[in-house]
Amino acid sequence: MQVKEIEAFYDVCTTSDQSLIKQEWNKLWNWFIKEKRQEYSSISYRESVQRLISEKNYNVRRNIQSSKAMGLQVYPGDICYIDFGQAYLYEAGYQHFGLVLSIVHYKALVIPMTSNPQTYQKAFGKDGTYLYPLGKIEGMNRESVLFLNDAKFINTARIIDVKAHLDVVGWKFKEIKEKFKTSMLD
Repeated sequence: MQVKEIEAFYDVCTTSDQSLIKQEWNKLWNWFIKEKRQEYSSISYRESVQRLISEKNYNVRRNIQSSKAMGLQVYPGDICYIDFGQAYLYEAGYQHFGLVLSIVHYKALVIPMTSNPQTYQKAFGKDGTYLYPLGKIEGMNRESVLFLNDAKFINTARIIDVKAHLDVVGWKFKEIKEKFKTSMLD
């Protein structure tokens, strides 16, 4: 089934014929389940679990205004464990750490990060201009690197936990903000 065929279901929904809507919905739902079954059978168990965790987090958190409603206060400088949800190639997705740059009306501007050693080393080369090497931050287990080109605003309800903190008046946080601004505007 193609996207256009799925979109055509919108037209069916505008009819008043409930039996037709139900019939078309059942076809669409059965196709979706078959598609998901095939998709999950072709990926690793690890990725499958990440996707299922993300789906559950979405179901639980999607109508929550912010992390405060769950008893979690988030501040700029916090390094958080975040559920970014589904992602395209070259985007951070599912569960990753991220640095909170700012908070604006229930949303946090976050920069995703990884502790992948190859990515960390790449930050020091000419091809790593979109990366910022954090080193090993107190509260974290490994050296980490920020993906400056993957920063995004998220609802703070996506934040699972706060794991560490960078002092927002410290040189490192200020340098990250400057490098982020430069990388976004050049």
